[in-house]
Amino acid sequence: MNLRQLLVVIDPSQPQQPALQRAQWLARASGAKIELLLCEYNSALEHSFLFDQATLADGRNNLLLQLHNELESTAQVLREQGLEVSVQVRWGKLTEQVILQRISELQPDIVFKSAHHHSPIKRLLFANSSWQLLRHCPVPLWLVQHSNWTTPSLCAALDPLHGDDKPAALDQQLIATSQQLSRLCEMPAHYLHCYPPLPASLLFDSQLVNDYDHYNQVCAQQHQQAFTQLLTAAAVPLNQGTQLAGFAEQEIPRFVREQGIRLLLMGAISRGHLANALIGNTAERVLEAVECDVLVLKPHAAKHQG
Repeated sequence: MNLRQLLVVIDPSQPQQPALQRAQWLARASGAKIELLLCEYNSALEHSFLFDQATLADGRNNLLLQLHNELESTAQVLREQGLEVSVQVRWGKLTEQVILQRISELQPDIVFKSAHHHSPIKRLLFANSSWQLLRHCPVPLWLVQHSNWTTPSLCAALDPLHGDDKPAALDQQLIATSQQLSRLCEMPAHYLHCYPPLPASLLFDSQLVNDYDHYNQVCAQQHQQAFTQLLTAAAVPLNQGTQLAGFAEQEIPRFVREQGIRLLLMGAISRGHLANALIGNTAERVLEAVECDVLVLKPHAAKHQG
């Protein structure tokens, strides 16, 4: 992954900007530029029976200028610390569309955004921008959960048998990005593979019930062999890898919590149908459960899609 340009989505409703803290940390380690993007919208300045369109336009421009000046003050402090920082303030009702438009123009290497937990129904009905970006952002998306960032370590969640319909190259991207961040930022790296247990329904088949343990053992061996081959091919020490039997949305959060992981790297495939928008894919379910930052990568080809 190139680390030349970082895009930070500023949340004007929050007093703290943990996404900016992460971007500063990475920019200092990599020398990357930072752009601060603030998206603003106020319906009172969009439509009104009291004012004509010219007056409303002046009001919007004045508000954007005020916000730009305030953001410039933040940027100047960072510039004085040796960072290269630019500022963008834009008007738009749908925050995620404004962000995606700027991503298309700027082509950043990573987008940083603070994440907030929402119920599945609220995610669907109110189109929370973090979840929309998770599905549609064509570049790596770093979702920041909390402001605390002590003794950082990272973990990449891998799927060597591609049971989630993920391409093999995505695991290689995850490993390469993990290795890069580990070296660049001196973060200990872990590599985790979770595989689902065989269905308990097998126990109701009289011909299989006696062989259930054997099938489980064979399944574990197949996954371990694929996991070992993946790590070996990427020159990852095998003692950095952990394989767990269980569902990813349960095992990954537990591993993250027990190991004190601060950054989880995951791959995601965008799907647009309604059922997935409601239920969510593995990355979404894990993100709901973990309390660390999550860096979501898409296949390289996604960056070039419209």
